[in-house]
Amino acid sequence: MSFYNRSLRSRIFLSMILLVIGASILIALVTIFQYKEEAQDYHRERLIRKEAAIRENINYVLKTTTYPVVTEEIPLIFKEKIYEIKDIHKLEIYLYDLEGNLLITSKASFIKDLTNLKMSFKALEGIKNSSNRRFIEKFEESGQDYRSSYTYVTDRHFKPLAILNLPYIEDDGLINKELKENLTRLGYAYLFMLLIAVVLAYFLSKYITRSLNTISQKITETRLDKRNQKIIIDDTFLEISTLVSAYNGMIDELESSAAQLATNEREAAWREMAKQVAHEIKNPLTPMRLTVQSFQRNFNPEDPEIQKKMKEYSNSLIQQIDTMSSIASAFSTYAQMPAQKIETLNVVKIIKLALDIFNEEYIFFFSEEKEIIAKFDRTQLIRVITNLIKNSIQAIHEKKTETPKIEVNVFSEDTSVVITVMDNGIGISKENMDKVFEPKFTTKTSGMGLGLAMIKKIVETYGGSITFISSEVDGTTFKVRFPM
Repeated sequence: MSFYNRSLRSRIFLSMILLVIGASILIALVTIFQYKEEAQDYHRERLIRKEAAIRENINYVLKTTTYPVVTEEIPLIFKEKIYEIKDIHKLEIYLYDLEGNLLITSKASFIKDLTNLKMSFKALEGIKNSSNRRFIEKFEESGQDYRSSYTYVTDRHFKPLAILNLPYIEDDGLINKELKENLTRLGYAYLFMLLIAVVLAYFLSKYITRSLNTISQKITETRLDKRNQKIIIDDTFLEISTLVSAYNGMIDELESSAAQLATNEREAAWREMAKQVAHEIKNPLTPMRLTVQSFQRNFNPEDPEIQKKMKEYSNSLIQQIDTMSSIASAFSTYAQMPAQKIETLNVVKIIKLALDIFNEEYIFFFSEEKEIIAKFDRTQLIRVITNLIKNSIQAIHEKKTETPKIEVNVFSEDTSVVITVMDNGIGISKENMDKVFEPKFTTKTSGMGLGLAMIKKIVETYGGSITFISSEVDGTTFKVRFPM
């Protein structure tokens, strides 16, 4: 029998048992993973500390030696000192020239092994191509894990002299012992919890399902299109009585809830209609205005009175177009934007807060001022920044650049606050530049295309402006300006 075909009592019982068992397995896996992560961090940090200390000793020897500080003299400079450094730090030391040939080592038996007189090709290429002049190679030898560090030894002018190699043994014996002891304790604790869960699940499932059959029969008779009868059950548990009371209350409120639902549906339909009406009205406005203005400029009638009449007609038509645009903007504002309120806030702090929701590492924030006080709606300012950043991220993804970058700058200029958002994304094509702030216009496969139009509306409400410069090569920079 499948799990979902079992009775509610059986499912409650099995669910609690499986929950305890699953939790114990999950915590055990997390514990093992955590111990392994801690072991890796411990070995890495310990090797870094050892490497730093040994480099300091090597630099001191180079500063105090009487030999010329060149690669060829490294074996003579460290002829005796390399053993002292080894004894201090309890770590074998190998020094290679810049081509990977062995110069000197603290391990005497190493000289006799002709197969190890040269660095591995992987290590040599790794340190040469490393941006931080450091390379770590992991390998296993005789059943033992090693972490081998390679770094450059330089003279006082930071010119590379040799390559320092430190082989480090990753001994996890103590950590594995602690892990075993911890898992054993967890095992005992969860075995005890499993026994408690078995007993608790049995009585709880029995308690819950005692009166449910009666309630289930009554509920199956409930209909939305008729007057429903209330459930009456005497001498039952408090939880079941609460359930019955909630159902009976639901029956009383069903009629008013249905009316409210219808109201909500009408309101949602009205909002959608408002957005559609705004879109449909605003689409022809720009070409209508351009056509009328072009006709007004180029029309040259022979009758002087006709010229005057056509000018009046054009002005009247343009005025009506502006009125339609205002109506469309009002529809869009009602459908999309909440009411705005004036707050005195630190613009620098709010922008930092808005950027915290983004995980992209290529987003950078710059401000020479720690505090710029202005009057603006906090929610609307965050909305402006997040919309601009989302557009920049989309542009970068479309371009698939190898070095993505988004820079956000904020500064004060006279009595205004200026915010710039610059990206090196795909940019805006010339044919789309005039449409950027139009509602419903978008080049994305998803979205309503109201983002930039909404930003423009918000900024202009506070007496500000938004502009941009863009090219398909260098990306796009948006500039938002509003008075303090």
